[in-house]
Amino acid sequence: MSSDSDLATQATCNDASTCKRYAVQKGYWNDPYISHMVKSVGSRKPPEINRGYYARVESVWILIKKFIHATERKCQIVSLGAGLDTTFWRLCGEELSPIRYIELDFPNVTMRKVQTIKSKTLLTQAFNTSENDTKIETSSIISNKYSLLPADLRDIELVEKQLKLAQIDFTIPTLFLTECVLVYMSSKNSNAILKWVTTNFENCMFVNYEQVNMNDRFGHVMIENLKSRDCDIPGVDVCESLESQRKRFQENGWDQVNCITMWSVYSILPQSDVQRMERLEFMDEQELLEQLLTHYCLCWATKAGESFNLKEIEL
Repeated sequence: MSSDSDLATQATCNDASTCKRYAVQKGYWNDPYISHMVKSVGSRKPPEINRGYYARVESVWILIKKFIHATERKCQIVSLGAGLDTTFWRLCGEELSPIRYIELDFPNVTMRKVQTIKSKTLLTQAFNTSENDTKIETSSIISNKYSLLPADLRDIELVEKQLKLAQIDFTIPTLFLTECVLVYMSSKNSNAILKWVTTNFENCMFVNYEQVNMNDRFGHVMIENLKSRDCDIPGVDVCESLESQRKRFQENGWDQVNCITMWSVYSILPQSDVQRMERLEFMDEQELLEQLLTHYCLCWATKAGESFNLKEIEL
């Protein structure tokens, strides 16, 4: 991937962050931390985009909480390509924080996030306690509870080095998170990540939110739009279907794999909250939402989770 494409990929972090803040401001879900992390809501977002982000955030949140409950918080979470995500602080706010939370992303992204965190007491107090030996540098934070480190995820040796620097524990249940991350690297590189996890952890779970059904006309338009912004998507071959998404996990050591479109996710989220959310904005054409959500999927996979009932985690 070229450096220009790397920068374009990092720019997608801004898009996702402003969309999330806009949706939170409209009342789609509660996140008291995102306004401290993201300065602008950007321009108005159409209802189908807001509902799509609602389904994305809520479904991943449900799986995270179920993982934490299944392990009785004796676990750790690793967010790869974390961007300006606020999940760590949301978990702390609900007293659900794991033993350790680690985030990795490109150096430009982590540098920006470090500067933001340093300037906000609400964000630093979540991990910077009197009992905590915290080290904050230009593009990294290392503490006992939360760490943020720079890494190119295509370099699996560097990923391992940074995770060890963050004091990752290979003996406890670990959840890995990726949201629209793997598609920006080749399937060889993403497979290396998935294989590295199952090779090094006995009890682990992986949650991946990403594009799917990219071979139809709508999918081709999505691809062209990304290319017009200089975003290379070398991993799009794995996004061909739900089956291709499942196969990548099955071939890299994952025992159980679930993969469904976000349209299916939308129908199984707690419907009382979905109805509350739908009252926030009128949406003229439901077909637009269905078309959008059938081109994204949520996959969650587990390995050797019998002792912690990880394989029983469902939406």
